[in-house]
Amino acid sequence: MANNATRAAKLADRIKVVVAETLKTRIKDPRLGFVTITDARITGDLREATVFYTVFGDEMERSESAAALESAKGILRSEVGRQTGVKFTPTLAFVADAIPEGAKQIDELLARAAAADAKVHEVAKDATYAGEPEPYRIPRADEDEDDVDDVQDVQDVEDE
Repeated sequence: MANNATRAAKLADRIKVVVAETLKTRIKDPRLGFVTITDARITGDLREATVFYTVFGDEMERSESAAALESAKGILRSEVGRQTGVKFTPTLAFVADAIPEGAKQIDELLARAAAADAKVHEVAKDATYAGEPEPYRIPRADEDEDDVDDVQDVQDVEDE
């Protein structure tokens, strides 16, 4: 079973490379924008492959690139079959990768957190301590130490 999973992972990596190279060299569709193949996954029976991609640009360029990929699916599948040499060439399905949108959302959340931190630092700039200033950094003189010194003085007097 692990052998089949390893074979599927290797085939998925090879499909990713073959599709990316074929898009770069053989597909001349003007609708195809700046497409990056990010990942490829294949089922355990090696019959269906899902290719994830991103498109640099606006929504119109994404939709045009999706249409160009769908129209070039036959050429891409035949090239995958030719270069991988498997008995059954897997069918290809193209899915727009959601990673850039997720990263954008995380960046927005981090920017909001940084703004909130800056606001807290601004408010705390003029704040003062509620108790003693820095009570843990300055050692306080204990009354017990004074008592020990007094006992030493009494013993010194008795010894004389």
